Amino acid sequence: MPLTPENDCLFTVTGTVQGVGFRPFVARLAAQLGVRGWVRNDTTGVTLRASASVATLAEFERRLRADAPAVARIATLAVRAATTADLPPLPATGFLILESASLAVVPTAAVTPDLALCADCRRELATPTDRRHGYPFINCTHCGPRYSILRELPYDRPRTTMAVFAMCPVCQREYDDPANRRYHAQPNACPDCGPHVELCDAHGVIRATHTDAVAASASALRAGQIVAVKGIGGFHLFVDATNDVAVRELRCRKHREEKPLAVMFPSFAAIAAVAELSDEQRQLLASPAAPIVLVRRHDKTPLATSLAPGNPWLGVFLPYAPLHVLLLGAFGDPVVATSGNLSDEPLCTDNAEARQRLGAIADLFLQHNREIARPVDDSVVRTSAIGPILLRRARGYAPTPLTLPPSAQLDEPLLCVGAHMKNAVAVTVGDQLVLSPHIGDLGNAPAAAAFARTVELLSQLYGGKIARVACDVHPDYASTQYAEKLGVPVVRVQHHLAHILACLLEHGGGPERVLGVAWDGTGYGSDGTIWGGEFILVDRVARTAQRVAHLRPFRLPGGEAAVREPRRIALGLLHAAGMDVDTAALGFSGAQASLLRDALARGVNAPVTTSAGRLFDGVAALLGLRTHTHFEGQAAMDVEFCADAANGATAPLRLDVRSDPQSGKLLLDWVPALAEICATRHKLPAPELAAGFHQALANAIGEVAARCGVETVALTGGCFQNARLLELATRQLRARAHTVLLHRELPPNDGSIAAGQALAVAWGIAEVSP
Repeated sequence: MPLTPENDCLFTVTGTVQGVGFRPFVARLAAQLGVRGWVRNDTTGVTLRASASVATLAEFERRLRADAPAVARIATLAVRAATTADLPPLPATGFLILESASLAVVPTAAVTPDLALCADCRRELATPTDRRHGYPFINCTHCGPRYSILRELPYDRPRTTMAVFAMCPVCQREYDDPANRRYHAQPNACPDCGPHVELCDAHGVIRATHTDAVAASASALRAGQIVAVKGIGGFHLFVDATNDVAVRELRCRKHREEKPLAVMFPSFAAIAAVAELSDEQRQLLASPAAPIVLVRRHDKTPLATSLAPGNPWLGVFLPYAPLHVLLLGAFGDPVVATSGNLSDEPLCTDNAEARQRLGAIADLFLQHNREIARPVDDSVVRTSAIGPILLRRARGYAPTPLTLPPSAQLDEPLLCVGAHMKNAVAVTVGDQLVLSPHIGDLGNAPAAAAFARTVELLSQLYGGKIARVACDVHPDYASTQYAEKLGVPVVRVQHHLAHILACLLEHGGGPERVLGVAWDGTGYGSDGTIWGGEFILVDRVARTAQRVAHLRPFRLPGGEAAVREPRRIALGLLHAAGMDVDTAALGFSGAQASLLRDALARGVNAPVTTSAGRLFDGVAALLGLRTHTHFEGQAAMDVEFCADAANGATAPLRLDVRSDPQSGKLLLDWVPALAEICATRHKLPAPELAAGFHQALANAIGEVAARCGVETVALTGGCFQNARLLELATRQLRARAHTVLLHRELPPNDGSIAAGQALAVAWGIAEVSP
């Protein structure tokens, strides 16, 4: 907005501007330019009053936008002439940082995610003469905890879990000094006045404190012990990543059979010694978000073989908290750093809770006395030829808000409770959507309790009053059942439509008509069957969503049991195709095969699905890759990894796109592809067939898009975590002159469902015509 002629103006800034050093930046900029006034946090963001010549104020505004701290994210910056009602008045001289204003309005300020240790603090941490040398809680305005310590807005020390630590005179001077990097750094502390660490056993008996606790923890890791380490957003379970016996013991105690374990490395050099590392991956690892990044590991490494069985990729990250830096510095080698929980349970955050829930897993507990107000897991990213794919949105990324498009403004607060798997919840605040960090799967009581607690905390943070709630249409989802008990109007949103709308939200709502390709494992369809290989035409103006194409249906013998046994899905596919089945080759006994054949023939406990994820599972079994799975998505991952091993270009398998004479919709008929696999699997290498299967799917996506005649196509759903499929489909669509919309700020999996539910309510499009 152009400046008014007056030289006394009020600036209102929204976005991620609290907890990122924005007020100190404003004060320093004002001092440089000779601007008189004040700045403060409030429940909407940051407000500042500035007085100077018109030319100086114009330069002030330009620099506010151009030179803001790197981790700040300005959503809006409005300027108007100040009036006598804009209190407090201007100071006589200088520029002040005022106490935050708690206005009698619903908070709308963006909450800053937790930030990885910055280079300056890392340097001080390692400098023997620095007063914070070796201090596990060093931080400044550029790094440290934010969301995880916040109790309420606006973001100020008294409203965080640091409120109980009174700053010593030296820290207070730093906090008050505009020239200091810790000027108004809310978690500011030092060894004399801040939190401290201690090492104890499962009974709470303290073994060591302060630096001795870190050294003793490193010694325990060298001895093959498992150490639970309290970080920024919760506990990790640490174990020596080069000790296969210790890693296997961790898997046994944690009940995590084969799911990959993330590894924290002390340095880039340590990662490069065991894995390929691109410039893009280096940038992600060194970013303020510091996520876990999937890298392709070398064939022979000193790492434990049980870290990621059968998986060529390894999840790696660097120490992002000062305690991690100190511990890995003392230990010297990479460590497994997996979430501090039993498999499928929520993250532990409290010291006593951790000793109770993790007492049978961890030998020792490296804990501290800074309370974690909000649990935050680690984010996970993989790279691809067309950009990064966010697999889990948590620390470093969440809860950074997304802006709702102008066509999707909501007058009243809306709660969106997401899906059942990879759950995250969201609230709308004005024109912003605030999506919580990853919560996880809601299949047990502790997870459901963590979900309810997150809803409560997020709602309280932004006013506590919810006018409506959006949920999935699946009646058995824990999130749906929770929504139905809230006593407010409920809007049920079809699962795959929510996937598509989440992608559109990232692109400002997209054009008026978009073809959404939503491929995943499971979603409740509008016709009562299990969907998952869907093409849905969304017309924002007409407020309609129509299913225009899908995969050829097949049955899942045994229902949920088929998800854990890809061989059952292979049987269901071959039954639907009318093809002979060598059940013995799939590992079935005669009695098992007879029972499953009967279930398929009668349609008993064999639900119908169009799921692309389940199709991948069945192909994994037919290729001889896997008959049983130990975690969600494992068989589909096997098919991708197998295809990546193919040598050179491979011919696509045959996958026909034809019109269904009954419904008039397009069907992607996978039967010819399966026939090719069955006929050639003993002649051709499995990688060649797996690669041909991927190419066939990508070609079919392109053909459907062309026949639908829609320019813009959105790719979404858990199947597009598969980098190979995503790359091939995108290239195929672009070759046909389509505009392709992909996820960038949200994961393609169910972690984005809550965001799509919000757009569904705002647009009044919640159902899909079957």
